[in-house]
Amino acid sequence: MTRAHREMVRDRRVVGPMGLADPVATADRAHDGVAAPVGLRDGFHALPWNRLDLATLQPYWQRLADCASTPNPFFEPWYLRPALEAFDPGGSVMLLLLVADAKLVGLVPHHQANSYHARSIPNCAIWMHHNAFLGSPLVGAGHEADFWSNYLAWCDRTGARMLFLHLPQQPKYGELAAALDKVCKDQQRSLRTVMEQRRALLSSDLTAARYREEALTAKKRKELRRQYKRLGELGALELVRSRDGAQVDRWIADFLALEARGWKGNESSALSSNPETEHLFRSAIESAAQMGRLERLSLTLEGRPIAMLATFLAGRGAFSFKTAYDEDLARFSPGVQLQLANLDLLDDPAIDWCDSCAAQDHAMIDHIWRERREIVWQSVAIGRGPRRWVGEAWMKLEEWRWSRRK
Repeated sequence: MTRAHREMVRDRRVVGPMGLADPVATADRAHDGVAAPVGLRDGFHALPWNRLDLATLQPYWQRLADCASTPNPFFEPWYLRPALEAFDPGGSVMLLLLVADAKLVGLVPHHQANSYHARSIPNCAIWMHHNAFLGSPLVGAGHEADFWSNYLAWCDRTGARMLFLHLPQQPKYGELAAALDKVCKDQQRSLRTVMEQRRALLSSDLTAARYREEALTAKKRKELRRQYKRLGELGALELVRSRDGAQVDRWIADFLALEARGWKGNESSALSSNPETEHLFRSAIESAAQMGRLERLSLTLEGRPIAMLATFLAGRGAFSFKTAYDEDLARFSPGVQLQLANLDLLDDPAIDWCDSCAAQDHAMIDHIWRERREIVWQSVAIGRGPRRWVGEAWMKLEEWRWSRRK
């Protein structure tokens, strides 16, 4: 175990080789549907993820995710667990858990790094990877301030070399953001936004049909109709939408093959180009489908997928995860045709919004989805004395650099 691990594990409150004293939670521990496993007493717990009995923790973890004030499918167990298996087999990432009144009320993956954007600046951070598109912790409604207070206090007393806590891809607004701002102000901690993006969001009271009319010019709609008609001359077109687990293995195989035939395959950046990313995709899609947390949308030509989209469902929101299309048919805009069909999410009474998970100024989706979600990368001062002073200086410099790039 590394020195950093020894520091971080020092605060744990659990026993046993897997980090849990008892794999069974009694019914009378349940409260508001999110009981904590026996062995995790009230308090803040930090453990390497591979020393936790994740199978035992998973139902409590999932129920927390179901009632989190800010939905985040990328930190739900069916997604985060295979991500950790793929990208952190050595267990350097910690799972931080907050238990209050015998309830699991907070969870976030955390790690320590010796560099920050290629600079030798030791810091600790919420753990992310290239296929995670939101970094907000899972926190039960009403526990946001307690979570941030405990998280920051734990960072103060661990990882003495770490200069600040970095919080990547946080929603700029909402309960978590407001609580963090208040906690930092109350504790006189510096909180700096070191990067910000506005990415496409679908959120409107309009019907899907009306939204299409208002989002696209008459000329563009006419051109897309012409392209769709020409595409149909090549064979039978069918739009296939599913939210169950039927034939999900075939769907996964078709998606990976379709993506690999395009530019991502040529540049070795397709999901199937790397065994770790393929493992994550297969595991997450299969689990989400079986749980009813996935919508699969496909446009087929003579039964062959030519455009595909995977969308995660979380609370009353949704997240566009991955899309692919047949680049040999690019002149017919199959990807855009699929996104026009995807606007039917607006007619679903169970979904209030959908996060595109796309980069800012995305060439395609920004011209269809008119709303925006503001995402920020923030850093928080931790520790005391010289440690905090140096960290605050770096944070201020990063904030200034970002302001110059705007």
